[in-house]
Amino acid sequence: MTLQQLRYLIAIAEYGSINAAAHNLYASQSNLSTAIKELESELGITIFTRSNRGVTLTNDGTELLGYARQVIEQADMLEERYAAGGPNHARLAISSQHYYFSVQAFMNTADQFDGEEYDFILRECATGEIIDDVRTFRSEAGILYTDEFNRRVLEKAFSDAGVTYCPLFNARVHVFVGENHPLAKHELLRLEDLEPYPRYAFEQGTTNSFYYAEEPFSHLPHKKNIRISDRGTLTNLLTHYSGYTLSTGVLSEEMLSGIVSIPLDAPARMQVGYIMHSERRPSALLESYIANLREVIKGNPTVDAYLGD
Repeated sequence: MTLQQLRYLIAIAEYGSINAAAHNLYASQSNLSTAIKELESELGITIFTRSNRGVTLTNDGTELLGYARQVIEQADMLEERYAAGGPNHARLAISSQHYYFSVQAFMNTADQFDGEEYDFILRECATGEIIDDVRTFRSEAGILYTDEFNRRVLEKAFSDAGVTYCPLFNARVHVFVGENHPLAKHELLRLEDLEPYPRYAFEQGTTNSFYYAEEPFSHLPHKKNIRISDRGTLTNLLTHYSGYTLSTGVLSEEMLSGIVSIPLDAPARMQVGYIMHSERRPSALLESYIANLREVIKGNPTVDAYLGD
């Protein structure tokens, strides 16, 4: 099996025919056909079913395609990492739930780095993607939360992915609402106070499970739900509309004006931490990022238990 064969496989699956893939790759159709036949023979499976209209992946082919994309992605990352600048070309990749403190720590790390070349990546994404990013080495670390409701399921997911979870802090659950919201003047809120209002939550894609939600109490039924995918949209919704969201209570700079954070009268606590691949040692840049993360968190008044170094 070669990387070239896997690249041909991906291209044929994307274009739907060997002829179209060959045309776009500036390769001969016979070379692609031969590569797929050799791959099928080596693996003992049929990858495509062929017809006059093109090719279609078999069940085995669909499974292989998923692995092929992972392999090619990692190979491309290796080429980019070492061909573009060698060891002096620094790289840091972090995947995170939608938390401002993870962004602030990331930018502090970038500002402190004095190298001439670097490639820093911050992905704010769904919980399942974070775990998969760390599992496949796409990211060096992932930032997410656990609580009593989701912890057992996420610990199983961490174990299956070969990643280790390290806690950073515990925080009381807070309600975020706009400063003109009917609940904005309350010093303490109960879950029943929230029932008349839309609940904002981050959409979790194909792993849209209560256990993978970024917001506590997501498993409780609610009549009005709005799902979004980025913090900018959430900020706009909170500022201009009558909904709410639940989180750690840590307000970002862009949320300090126009948004209020109110403690929720509930015993639940959120624990935010980071995951790393169990077979990976942290790079100096990752250690710097984690140190900055701890520094940002340490002085925050909503954090009720800072879990130190």
